[in-house]
Order: sequence, then C-alpha cells, then structure tokens
Amino acid sequence: MVGLGGGKRLFFVEAKKPSVAIKDDLAPAYQVRRYGWSAKLTVSIITDFEEFAIYDCTKKPNPTDKSSVARIKYITFNEYEKEWDFLWNTFSKEAVLKGSFDKFLSGTANKKGTATVDKEFLNSLDQWRTLLAETISKDNKQLDEDELNFVVQQTLDRIIFLRICEDRSIEPYGNLQACLKTGEYYNNLIALFKQADDKYNSGLFDFKKDTLSHQLIVNNKTLKAIINELYYPICPYEFSVLSVEILGSAYEQFLGKTITINAKGKAVIELKPEVRKAGGVYYTPQYIVDYIVANTIGKLVKDAKPADVAKLKIVDPACGSGSFLLGAYDYLLTWHKDYYTQLPNKKNPLTPEGNLTTGEKKKILLNNIYGVDIDTNAVEVTKLSLLLKCMEGETQASIAHQMTMFAERVLPTLENNIKSGNSLIDTDYYDTQIDFGEERRIKPFSWQKAFPNIFKNGGFDVVIGNPPYVSIRNLTENVPLNVKTYFSKNYKTAFKGYDLYVLFFELGLNIAKEKGLLSYITPNKFASLDYGLNLRELVLKSNSVLKIVDVSNLNVFENASVYPYISILQKIMPNNNLIEIRKCKEVEDLNNNNYSSIAQSFFLTQNNFNISLNTNVVSNLKSIKYLKDICKVQAGTTGFLATKTKECISDGGDGLDFIVTGSIDRYSIVLGEVRYINMKFKMPRLNNSNNIITKGKWEMFSNKKIVIGGMTKIIEASLDTIGLAVGVGVYCLNEFTVNEYYLLGILNSKYITYYFRSEFEAKHLAGGYLAINAGQLEQIPVKSIDKNNSIELNMHDQIVNHVTQLLQLNQEIKTANLETKKDQLKTKIEYFEDKINELVYKLYNLTPEEIKLIENI
Repeated sequence: MVGLGGGKRLFFVEAKKPSVAIKDDLAPAYQVRRYGWSAKLTVSIITDFEEFAIYDCTKKPNPTDKSSVARIKYITFNEYEKEWDFLWNTFSKEAVLKGSFDKFLSGTANKKGTATVDKEFLNSLDQWRTLLAETISKDNKQLDEDELNFVVQQTLDRIIFLRICEDRSIEPYGNLQACLKTGEYYNNLIALFKQADDKYNSGLFDFKKDTLSHQLIVNNKTLKAIINELYYPICPYEFSVLSVEILGSAYEQFLGKTITINAKGKAVIELKPEVRKAGGVYYTPQYIVDYIVANTIGKLVKDAKPADVAKLKIVDPACGSGSFLLGAYDYLLTWHKDYYTQLPNKKNPLTPEGNLTTGEKKKILLNNIYGVDIDTNAVEVTKLSLLLKCMEGETQASIAHQMTMFAERVLPTLENNIKSGNSLIDTDYYDTQIDFGEERRIKPFSWQKAFPNIFKNGGFDVVIGNPPYVSIRNLTENVPLNVKTYFSKNYKTAFKGYDLYVLFFELGLNIAKEKGLLSYITPNKFASLDYGLNLRELVLKSNSVLKIVDVSNLNVFENASVYPYISILQKIMPNNNLIEIRKCKEVEDLNNNNYSSIAQSFFLTQNNFNISLNTNVVSNLKSIKYLKDICKVQAGTTGFLATKTKECISDGGDGLDFIVTGSIDRYSIVLGEVRYINMKFKMPRLNNSNNIITKGKWEMFSNKKIVIGGMTKIIEASLDTIGLAVGVGVYCLNEFTVNEYYLLGILNSKYITYYFRSEFEAKHLAGGYLAINAGQLEQIPVKSIDKNNSIELNMHDQIVNHVTQLLQLNQEIKTANLETKKDQLKTKIEYFEDKINELVYKLYNLTPEEIKLIENI
C-alpha cells in the first residue's frame, strides 16, 4: 500500500499477518525500510493492526539490523485511542494534502549523514564495473580501451535492465540467478540476452551491432559476485520502486569515469579528463528538470490536442544519462493520460486500469523525444532509462498479450531518436586533416543529416538541458588546437575565455524552429563576465527572453562552486517584452507569485542580465553608468615573489611596496600587511625614469588609483597616491572620468556591497568572504551626476568632503596611542560613513523597504 499526496508517492504501508512480531522481527523491518529507501522516501510504516511502527527510511537498511534500528515510533493497539490525533493528523489523506505529513517529516526523520540510494547505487555500479573491467581486460587482451568500455557498459546495462524487469514482474524472478547454476555463467547470460532481444527490440540486446560481447571470456567468480549482490537479502535495492530518475542520477556520475589500460596492461577506473577539469559531474535535481519541462513543454501543450502534441519535437543536445528527456517523456505521458481520462471514449488508448497502452507510450516516445551526446555510453544509458520508463506498469501478462495479439516486440528501437556525436562540431570539421585517433575523440556530427525530417519542418520545438561547464582553456588541453579554431570560426559566442555552455546556447537557438523555446540551467557568469558579451548580444537583439531564474541559493549542485541561472528563451525577435525575474531562496519560490518583471530593452541598453533582489533598485535609475564606463579596471599583476623586508618605500628603502588583499580596509591601506617585491635587483623609486617594470604594469602601479581587495566580507576600497604595486587578488581602478573621492565613497557604501552580493551571486567562501573578479567590478552601477541639478551636485560635493575626512581620520587612528583617542576617531569614522550611506540611498532613489534590506547585510 502506498501513501499518496496529490499523485506523488510519499510513504509505504506494509500490512502483515497478526502472527508477525513487528516489534522484534528483523525481516519485516528490513523489508519496509528497503522499499522506502529504494524509493527515496523519508519514512514508511509497517503494521499488523495490533502493532504500528514508523521507520526512518533515509538510513541505508542492512539485513542484520535489529528491528529497532531507524524506528521513529512504535504504537500498540491499546494506544490507538491516545495516539489517534497524531495518526489522523499525520497520515490521513486530508492531512497529507494540507501539509501535515511534510511538517512531521521535517521534525522527525534524520537526514544528516545518510547514504542516499542514488549514491549507494553509484558505489555499487563502480564496484561492479571495476570487477568486470579487471577480469575482462585480463582474459581478453585483444580489446582496446574503447572496446573494453563498451563491453563492460553493455554487460552491466543488460544485467540491470533484466533485474529491474524481474522486480517489476515483467520477467520471472530469479532468471539471472538461474544462469549461475551450471557451466560457463557468461555463456548462459548471453543466451538470456538473446532471448531478451526477441522480446524487447530495444537495441540494448542487439547482437548484430554488438559483435564483441558474445566472444568474451568472463570468469564465473566475477559474475556470481555481481549477480548475487543484486538479490535479496544481500541487495539493499528494491528495483520495483527504484525510480528511473534515481537510476539516472547514479548513472550520470558513473559516466564521468572511464576505463583505461595502464602501462602494465591493467584496467584502471579514473575520471574522464574533461570531468576532472570541470570539477566533477553535475546531475540536475528533479525539481529543476520539472520546472524547465513545465515552462517549455507545458507552455506548448496547454489547450492542445494529442494530434498537435504528436508534432512536437523535443531535444537535449547534451543529454548525458537522459534526465531532461526522462522528465519531458514523463510529462507527456501524464498529459496524455489526463487528456484521455477527462475525455473518455471507446477509442481512447487507455487500458481497463486507466493507464496508457504500451503502443501509445511507444508512439509518444518515438514522436517527441530526441537527444544527442558525445559519450556513446551516455547515449546507451539514456536509451535504457527511456525504455524502462516506457515499460512502467507492464507485466508478464501484458507483454505476452502484446507479442501474441500484435506480433510485435515490446519496446521501440531508439536508434533514430537518441544519437551519439559532438553536438557542437559538424562534419565540415573533416575539411581539416585529422587522423582516426583525433576523429574518435572529436566525433563530428551533422544535425541536418541526423534528423532530416525535423529540419525540413524548421527545427526543434523545444531545446532543454544542462550543457557541459568546461572552460575552453581546460578543453584545449585535451583536444587538438584546431577544435578551438573551429569554434572561433563557427560560433559568434566563442569570445575570450568562454565556457562550452555558451556555445550550446547558440547551437540551441540554431536548431530551434522559429518561435521555438530554449531552456538551460547554466552558471550565471554569462550574465556579466566579458566572455558572455557576444552571447548576451545574440540573445537580447535577436531573441525574446521569457524568464531568468536565479537558483544559486538552492545548492542545486552539491559540493560545486557553481551559481546557476535557469534561462528560458524564445526564438522570436523581441517586441517590448517583459522578462520574468525570480530569485529563489527556497525550492518553493520556483512556482510562487513572488517575482518581478524587467523590460528586455533595459537589459539591452546595459548588455547584461544582472538581476537584483529588488529589480527596481536598478530599473528605476534614470542616469547610470557602470564602473567600466568611468574608469579602467585591472587585476593585480602576477609573477612577483613577495617577502616582508625593511627595504619597502614605506620603511625608507628603495624597493617597491606590494599590496595584498589583506592590506586594504575601507579608506585605508594597512602598510603592516604590505610586502616587498623580492627580485634579483631592487626596484627603483617611482621618480626614477629608468624603471625596469614593463610600461603597462608600471603605469598601473604609478598612477593614482583606487585599490579593492579581492577576498573580503564587504567591498573595501582605498586610495593609493604613492604608487604601491598591486598583487594577485587585488584590483586597481584608474584613468577616472569622475572625481575619485566621489567614486571611492560610492564603492565603500553599504548599497554597493548589497548590490554586489545580490547581482553577482557572491556566494561566500569559508568565513563569509566574497568571491570578486574584475568582470563583476566593471558592472557596478555608478550614479551619474546631473551638472544642472543643484541637489545632485550638492550631494556629490558632500560625499567628496566626507571621503576626504575619512581618509584623514583613518590615517590619524594608525598613530593614535590612547584608547580614548582611538574610540573618538572610530565614532567620527562611523558618523561620516553613515552620512555617505544616507547620501547614496538618496542618489539611487531607494525606498525605505530597500534601505532596510541593505542595512541588514
């Protein structure tokens, strides 16, 4: 029995005979925990009506666990009256729909430090792959690395597919174990796989294309170890409830590794180079997939009919293990089921139980779902996941009926829908001379030839996904240089140190039909950094931006320093459209009514997608420039070794002082933290024309400049007039077109720190430090002063005066010896800083509500 909330599975209830000792018997407790844990549910229940036990299912079950392990609550029948309010208010349908069950979960289940089923399944996959790789490479020396990866992946996929079918009652339970009884176990498995090909037609068991697997030698010991771990009681997984989405989550991480053969001829499992450079594989959580699918496909199927929906073509151009395609397919299955249920007639493709027929599910899959990935194994996993989703709800009886009545195999072949190739590189890449090894890595792919009928009709209706996050600098370490040349020649968005996801935006718009929709989840850096400049221009001038959703506070990608946006675009020229702006603090914020709107024309004038917590903080400004418009922003120089010596200028020596990020406070440079540039020869003083620093770097040092620390909890800026050298992690501003004292006051105001945190998703490093870079600093808004406006001029002059005072006060406090004197100076410093903040609030037209938010940072 399953507890459902709005159609969503929430908990299991396992009912036992009264003779079962629920309090003390290990087996029933393990069974219900196994179900709940495999389905990734938080709690589940076991009862014989005389006893009632609630278990925390976030903890991995073990067959030797005592019945009391992970038990949250135990009630006997003579306590039902006393506990009735709790039972009814927590588990009744009415209570579940009102959210009482969710409150119970948040206050009861222990979620910390638990082993989730997808992570455990990933561990199992890794162990099984290692076992198979070692034994196959040892006994089949003729295989190269690509062939070894292929046969290991195929063998695992086939075993897991059939094992899932057993727990779903599609295949007889124990079929795989029966292969371990006599003879060569692998030969028995191959025979079972060939029977599966006759039944399923999925491509997974196609031995016409797979000419390697049936020739392998695989020892009995390895297969016995793997297959036995897939069965109760050793196996903690209950595959009948282990969702395809959970499998996909595990497989996505699994695909980030590859099998290589080392110098000694031994198989080794290691991260793929591109994954290692990117810092890992980022699997997209289901709630993100659901949101993107609902706001693209959901938009197109609203008020449509099945005949119209059948024409929709949906693609993920970097599909990985298929999470977005699974989400799209599941959405369409639900839509069709709901449509036919609401409009019943004899010809509706529904079973007597009210589910879609197998034929209808296959038709939807083949009509609507498409994907491409450079990783052949990823493509096979996507097919596997989609086919398992297609088979949900099937039984041995329904399959037998289909095979006898319609003389057709159960599953469709997805060879024409899910393809392997390099989405970004077309076959014109062959114009350059490449060898087979390079071709194997690059895998050129022609969209037009792969999907000719789709492009005859203009392209795809929906492009969705989570494209790879790999810097071109990292990528070109692992691929030929002419790949970078190809990108530069064929993509307008290949600009400066771009990331691959930028090219996927351009590709997605190219393969979408007119009025088609595109939605990706990507890092937010394209919104403000230099490398996103051409992408922003392409998107803003030639397409309509429907939504920008900031999900950087949701910890979307665990243990990853990625601060993502969801972008939803439409391939249609902009026409005074408003962009929906969301900044989500909780998952629930994705779908509530708390959002703002900004005209696309505003972003076009600024050529960025920076969004603040309160968009009118930006959009209400009538006269504004950005820092890059009024001064030069430069990062500190590199290559100097710095040590503290007595030869610094500040100590009367001839060397050049060297500022690090810790040297800078608001309106002050702490010379005690300054270091000397230790080179083979001393630096001359600034007034010596025979300096030996390159001219560009010397000017950056020698000119009057504002310096800003690169790792601070708040924006901290000061003025340097003596020519201090600037180290890595420090930024300097010079060549001002405004008064530098006015600019310094603006930068040190509370508003600018607030703006920086909200605009640039300045996720804090350990200890709450901001992560700052030059591209973000360039986007800081600086209020332009109207010279004909006496009120603005007066505020400008007050800020200049207060900054002058603050620079002097911060110098005085360094030499003050008495604490009473220091306290007095601190009070004056706070006073003038408060006065500057008040003036900035007025200049930027901030409301009392906005000021309150800023004051609380």
